[in-house]
Amino acid sequence: MHHEFSLAYLSVFGLAPPEMITVAWHAGYDYVGLRLQPVVDAEPVFALASDRSLLRKTKKRLEDSGVRVLDVELIRLTPDFDVAAFDALLDISADLGARHIIAQAADVEISRAADHLGQLCDAARPRGLSIGLEFVTWTETPDLDRASRIVGAAQRPNAGLLIDTLHFSRSRCSVAQLAELPREWFRYAQVCDAPRQSPESVDGLIHAARNDRLFLGEGGLDLSGILGALPPELPYSVEIPRTALARVIGAQECARLALVTARKFIRELHHPASIPGLQAPAAGSPSSRSSHH
Repeated sequence: MHHEFSLAYLSVFGLAPPEMITVAWHAGYDYVGLRLQPVVDAEPVFALASDRSLLRKTKKRLEDSGVRVLDVELIRLTPDFDVAAFDALLDISADLGARHIIAQAADVEISRAADHLGQLCDAARPRGLSIGLEFVTWTETPDLDRASRIVGAAQRPNAGLLIDTLHFSRSRCSVAQLAELPREWFRYAQVCDAPRQSPESVDGLIHAARNDRLFLGEGGLDLSGILGALPPELPYSVEIPRTALARVIGAQECARLALVTARKFIRELHHPASIPGLQAPAAGSPSSRSSHH
């Protein structure tokens, strides 16, 4: 089975889309994930909808490199969400050939968040886009249980869940619950590793998530359990910001190392018999499926 990999924006935070595509191309990624809607105030804004020159450069770089756009972020489903406000973002995403839009439910009311997710899905579907609802540990939708209730209530064919292995672990989600959810909800996954011990404060969680993730296999997360509960053919978005390391070796080398280690881990996870000294666990054995507590 051939697995495809995408370079997530957070892995090379601050790079404009054309430069990010170049990094992904040289490192060997199949896709990029573009952040065209800022997540926090103090970050670069790449307004492709209004900056036509930047849009042309981005499309040209995609064409020259063969790299494709896996996803575009980020749309927040706030209590006062207005889907029309995101028409330009959806249009640009479709124009770039993106497959998915990342959304987060910044709303404590599940029914309202589900209604807004449905509206966004309805706007995205004619453009050939699906919506991946991502839960983030320190937000109004912090875990798998709440996010799955929103997606289930929305009842849209292009609505799904985006699992980030860090947030899944830090929110102490259940691998068993993940394995029971509809397979069609999962279209790709964000992957990284991290220390098993979680930061104790919200500020610590945020800082680590945005600056100090680890390459796959370097930390203590139950990556085999989490990814083993997802469909095996999914593309993987490599979201591994390593701010301190990038200052030393540069964004290009960081992106390359992230991909090399991700490929090795995923290959060993899905094809253990092909790795010397490894053998696939028997079905139903304790090591064939583990839960994260």
